[in-house]
Amino acid sequence: MPEVNDLNISAVKQSFDTALRAVSNLDELDEIRVRFAGKKGDLTLLLRSLGKLPPEQRKQAGQEVNKLRDEIENRLNEAATRLRDAENEKQEIASRIDVTLPERGRTAGAFHPVMQTMHEIANIMQGLGYSVATGPEKEEEFYNFECLNVPPWHPARDMQDTFYFPDGTLLRTHTSPVQIRAMLQYGAPLRIVCPGKVYRRDNDTTHSPMFNQMEGLLVDKNVPFSVMKGTMSEMMNAFFGRSLKYRFRASYFPFTEPSMELDIECVECSGHDEHCRVCHGTGWLEVAGMGMVHPNVIRAGKIDPDVYNGFAFGIGLDRMAMLKYGISDLRLLFDGNVSYFMSSFEGAKSC
Repeated sequence: MPEVNDLNISAVKQSFDTALRAVSNLDELDEIRVRFAGKKGDLTLLLRSLGKLPPEQRKQAGQEVNKLRDEIENRLNEAATRLRDAENEKQEIASRIDVTLPERGRTAGAFHPVMQTMHEIANIMQGLGYSVATGPEKEEEFYNFECLNVPPWHPARDMQDTFYFPDGTLLRTHTSPVQIRAMLQYGAPLRIVCPGKVYRRDNDTTHSPMFNQMEGLLVDKNVPFSVMKGTMSEMMNAFFGRSLKYRFRASYFPFTEPSMELDIECVECSGHDEHCRVCHGTGWLEVAGMGMVHPNVIRAGKIDPDVYNGFAFGIGLDRMAMLKYGISDLRLLFDGNVSYFMSSFEGAKSC
């Protein structure tokens, strides 16, 4: 009958120690696990040999084999954890990013052309003594129409032009309501510009249902018509960076009287190219509407029109951006395809 020592428990332990010291990766460790703890491994063979021992020796031998099995399993698990941590650390070192290094392949962000245009014109007007005022985009008919001398029968109040909500409010069709709110809040004298988004039922290459506008208002005592013309000329010269030719044409707006529209010389050809893609050979570009504020509008702002008068103007910021940066299609300003926009923008002529 074999003795306990004949099971070679110490030899298996020694062989395991030697094999474990030589392991350098998880694959080799799996081979060791199969060799010693697998179904046909050395530990399994030892357990099967217990039946050949005399009954009085089986208990002791079984305890020694179980002890060796527990030791091997614990050491295998410890080795697996150690090797796994070592491999993870190696991978982290290989893929580590040094956050102190300067960035590569990235360019600095910039303002959208329309926002850049808005900031430029606002800065010009602030240099002329104007403040920036803002108001809600969801507006009441009272401020959007009635206070601006637009009666209920006026075509501008038709559902085809204005976005209405079920409760009777609307998306503002211009930033003029901000002028009324400012007069009610600050009184006179007053100098403000009102930039912001406005909404109308238009959508083609030159119109969008949402666009950006900037309006201006000056209310003071004895404001002459010439101040309005001089203000608009100064603003356009500063924005386009050169002295331009101007043309003021009579027009009609319900909130100003008299009313004018401002044309500037073509910023592309200055009127010298009959095939110009911007002015189509006319030599002129319509850029703004303006006029002396109607007394009814001043009165709606709780200001006495017998003491104060003033002028107001409105310009489309999207159109101004297109003219300055040579953008041919209004939809490019709102398209999410940045690469296509930039390819179009790179060929643009900057005034």
